[in-house]
Amino acid sequence: MDVEAPKDASHEQAAPGRSRAARWLLVPLNCGMLVVGATGGPLISRLYFSKGGHRQWLSAWLQTGGWPLLLVPVAASYVSRRARDRSAPLLLTPPRVVLAGVALGVLTGADDFIYACGLSYLPVSTSAILISTQLVFTVFFAFLVVRQRLTAATLNAVALLTVGAVVLGLHVSNDRPAGVTKAKYGMGFFLTLGAAALYGLILPLIELAYKSAAGGGRAVTYALVMEMQLVMGFFATAFCTVGMVVNKDFQAISREAREYELGEARYYTVLVWNAVLWELFFVGAVGVIFCVHTVLTGILIAVSTPVTEVLAVIFLHEKFSGEKGVALVLALWGLASYSYGEYSEAKAKKKRAAASEAGAS
Repeated sequence: MDVEAPKDASHEQAAPGRSRAARWLLVPLNCGMLVVGATGGPLISRLYFSKGGHRQWLSAWLQTGGWPLLLVPVAASYVSRRARDRSAPLLLTPPRVVLAGVALGVLTGADDFIYACGLSYLPVSTSAILISTQLVFTVFFAFLVVRQRLTAATLNAVALLTVGAVVLGLHVSNDRPAGVTKAKYGMGFFLTLGAAALYGLILPLIELAYKSAAGGGRAVTYALVMEMQLVMGFFATAFCTVGMVVNKDFQAISREAREYELGEARYYTVLVWNAVLWELFFVGAVGVIFCVHTVLTGILIAVSTPVTEVLAVIFLHEKFSGEKGVALVLALWGLASYSYGEYSEAKAKKKRAAASEAGAS
């Protein structure tokens, strides 16, 4: 839990071997949680709506309602610190970063609601392709907020993902779920793009919060990342709780459960798995930002798109039209372009570093 974020080459060489090994163990763990959450979360959320669920605030609430699960690792980290140092603080997170976490939590709650509204009107196979455009917004905002460099491969990926979204937008009447009007489908289309844009802003802001913590002389450890996600999850859920109270969702849950197509017991099972899968998504996302960087989080979310597409066709029996196929190919092409560009850049940087070391010796 006390593994630190990567900084530079000299730090990496000086870091204890156990710390380096633990950090690289966290990379596949968090990538796995992110991919499972990014794939399963949208499917289970759409299952809720497609089988008789109508509460958009409830669906949004469930996306961060699993935050109490983080109390276990956060409490374990505190107990471990207290065993080593009786004067250890309750939280590792500096006050200003906690305040940033509160603001990011409210933004996340708003994003959850926008996404839930969009998904209630769209098949998940369409929503997944639209959400993959968050890579476009992540790259753009990462450039503005944390000075992530733009490359030709990045711009090419942005163009391809944008064209894919436009292709889908030109055929809005082909895959409307039963009971959804063309106007509501269009609303869902633009709400989902809005959710992708807002989450594309939230990701680099999280990275900026980590840098703010490090700038205060505090080591950014995985325990601090979990505390940050706990704060964000709590306030995102609090934001959605207000919406549920105003919309009287709590009073409607028992009635909706009785009328649910899959039965009352499975209704509550769907709700529980909603919370669990989305919590995996959010914990994996902040973990990948901590272990690597913001843009990799965006890439992994985009990578989940074809998996979600296939599972939506198999389990939710959604149609896979030619337009979706074209949009998916464009999205994968953009992702491949971006990934190759990142790989080439990393390889070139490694060669330059080796040449610099050779010249210095």
